[in-house]
Amino acid sequence: MASDQDLVVETVRDILSGFEPFVLTPERPWDEGLWSALAEAGLTGVGLPEEAGGSGGELADAVAIVRTLASGAAAVPVAEQLLVAGPALVAADLDLPSPEEPLTVAVEGTVAAEPSDDGDGPGRFVLTGTATDVPWAGVARHVAVLATPPAGIEGAVLAVVDASGLTASSAVNLAGEPRGSLVLDGVGVPGALLTPARAATLRARYALTRAVQISAALEQVLAWTVQYAGERQQFGRPLGKFQAIQMELAQMAGEVTSTAALVDAAVQALGRGEDTVVLAAAAAKVRAGEAVERVAKLAHQVHGAIGFTQEYRLHHLTRRCWSWRDEAGTELAWSRTLGAALVAAGPDDVWPAFTAVV
Repeated sequence: MASDQDLVVETVRDILSGFEPFVLTPERPWDEGLWSALAEAGLTGVGLPEEAGGSGGELADAVAIVRTLASGAAAVPVAEQLLVAGPALVAADLDLPSPEEPLTVAVEGTVAAEPSDDGDGPGRFVLTGTATDVPWAGVARHVAVLATPPAGIEGAVLAVVDASGLTASSAVNLAGEPRGSLVLDGVGVPGALLTPARAATLRARYALTRAVQISAALEQVLAWTVQYAGERQQFGRPLGKFQAIQMELAQMAGEVTSTAALVDAAVQALGRGEDTVVLAAAAAKVRAGEAVERVAKLAHQVHGAIGFTQEYRLHHLTRRCWSWRDEAGTELAWSRTLGAALVAAGPDDVWPAFTAVV
């Protein structure tokens, strides 16, 4: 008997099947038609509470949607909306924009926030500065901006910005996905103060979201490669019959499986609201990033390098994996976070702390 999550995934797949693999260009920065179809089905609000305007459902449902779209190289900002910006705004008691309009998140750059009222809890702030590396800049209608708080206050300010009146730079990542900057010149917006721990959790959510996408994409890359190796004939027999190819497929499977295990553990920690979620997300992002290098390299090798052409489906997923690897914090940055926390636990508690995270 199919679960509710299975039905959600099947619905996303049905919608996704109606859209061709999307080649991103400056003139076509996203798949607007796919977004409209997902929004019409209520899938752009899954995991967000109904009382806040979302579609309801659990974190696992939202993750399942993001995974399905990532494995299909969907060019829409659903991951940012369902797993990062939307939950962060709800947790901060800020009004959630309509889920039918794309929402993204900005955590990089130099944006300063000054209160325009008492600044106690949800209130009004004036944002000044530039938000950089904003996913889907120029596409998203609203942006959840993580800004530097006023002097003397720890943590951060989370603010909701209506981006319709802002100009975004035309930068893109390796996959062609918009990653531009937004200049905020004294923009008055609703916002809320976040403690350092809550700001760290938001950044961890972003990193975990990219790890979720990478994990799903790598699973699809492995599936395609196994299929290709079983069908492609060389010297009168399938590629998969050669021992060298079998060893490469086994290495890929090991990388994909270990990545999925860490990502699933971090998602479960997030769902349970555990204190270790930042470290669990760090471990997942580091593992996913390392897996990208090995899995993508082996996949292209088995496919005889044809995956570098725009017409070949492997091209779309591996370029996204390489791009997502560098976003929301590199392996080096999250390794330092992970290492510092484990060392801080003290020599007698390093191993228990390590096993609790990974």
